[in-house]
Amino acid sequence: MASGEGCPAAFAALEELMRQRLGRECLYVPSCRLGLYVALRHWCPPGGRVLMSPVNDDVIFFVVLAAGLRPVQAPLRAEDGSLDLAAVPGSVWHGLSAVLTTNLYGNPDPAPELRARCDALGIPLIEDAAHAIGSEVAGQPVGSFGEASVFSLSKHTGAKTGGFLTVADPALRAPLERARDDLLQPKRLAAELAYGLRPYAEAGVRGLRLVGAARATLRLLGLEEREDIRMELRPGELKQAMSAAPVALEDFHSWIRVDMHDYRLRPGGLRLRRTERLLTRLDSRLAGHRAGTRLLSATEWALPRPGPAQPLFRVPLLVEDRDAAIAALARRRITTGYLYDPPLDAYAGDVFTDPSPAPEAAAWFARHALPVDPLRAEAAISVLTELGARPAALPAAFGAAAGRRAQHHASEASGPRDRDRG
Repeated sequence: MASGEGCPAAFAALEELMRQRLGRECLYVPSCRLGLYVALRHWCPPGGRVLMSPVNDDVIFFVVLAAGLRPVQAPLRAEDGSLDLAAVPGSVWHGLSAVLTTNLYGNPDPAPELRARCDALGIPLIEDAAHAIGSEVAGQPVGSFGEASVFSLSKHTGAKTGGFLTVADPALRAPLERARDDLLQPKRLAAELAYGLRPYAEAGVRGLRLVGAARATLRLLGLEEREDIRMELRPGELKQAMSAAPVALEDFHSWIRVDMHDYRLRPGGLRLRRTERLLTRLDSRLAGHRAGTRLLSATEWALPRPGPAQPLFRVPLLVEDRDAAIAALARRRITTGYLYDPPLDAYAGDVFTDPSPAPEAAAWFARHALPVDPLRAEAAISVLTELGARPAALPAAFGAAAGRRAQHHASEASGPRDRDRG
């Protein structure tokens, strides 16, 4: 393939920027969801079972189904929505083909423990780091633990397009690149022009306070399609798509494209240049996210977070009446997005997924989590204070579980040191 806009050679600058940040081989993809599909098809056998979070974007759920796999919903920690390894039964672990992390809102899942567990089982760990491009765990960047990880450039960078599929083994780049290229659709001038005009159009309607007009325009362009938090499942059509042999991405296109119709589009020069410019400014954006995270984490609506502040994409405050909080924020033109309620097992049912063996914590978190943009921290705190928003009280059963986990981790941490002294 000749080099040029939208060809592999044109992605090299972006890939090098991410390679320097992450320390592993990086492959540009037009969207995180496409990168995840490529990874799942490569590492998981057809019909395999993938452990994942039930508090997650439904698009990711449909990507797993499109890859010919069975989603298995994991128990979560009620405090932060991260995977609760201790609550996963042994029978579930031994039936898995892979583990898919979420790193919800940028809060890391327990990657070192998951890495050890996957190694023991001989299965791949795949990290969804769409929300976590700047987060770290155990002194390493999120996305550097698994066989593969996927990142989004629509989140922290604000590029609204693009992402990366990263791999631990550089030798896998060539086959993954071929798989990506086979899925790419030709770039379209109309899509490129719409992408170029979108920031100016959004700025204009914000300045004129035409929020309703802005949403109508985004829906017309296929950039905002959900009337509710979850998209319509359409179970009859979904069963038909899953019954096709072999399962193909095209069969699930109507679900996976939601809010991003260009998820497979080969990018043109405008997208690539803007994305590169924004990616070079990422560190300053992360600093802003980190500062806002500190402010929000110090409020009464946040549970204590151990360790240094992460540059969270959204800070999940826990409020008693989330609907009232959302409405109050909206009156100040602070939009609340990235809600994942109900959890995927309640949304899809056991026809399409294995339900969590302990769903209560995930349901509680999904119902009370209020994801706040840390770049709007001061304004959001002001609104919630004026509203008199009450923090959601963590149920005693979940608090006791957190205490047991802390004791378990402390004993694990002290064990090797005791043996060394012996």
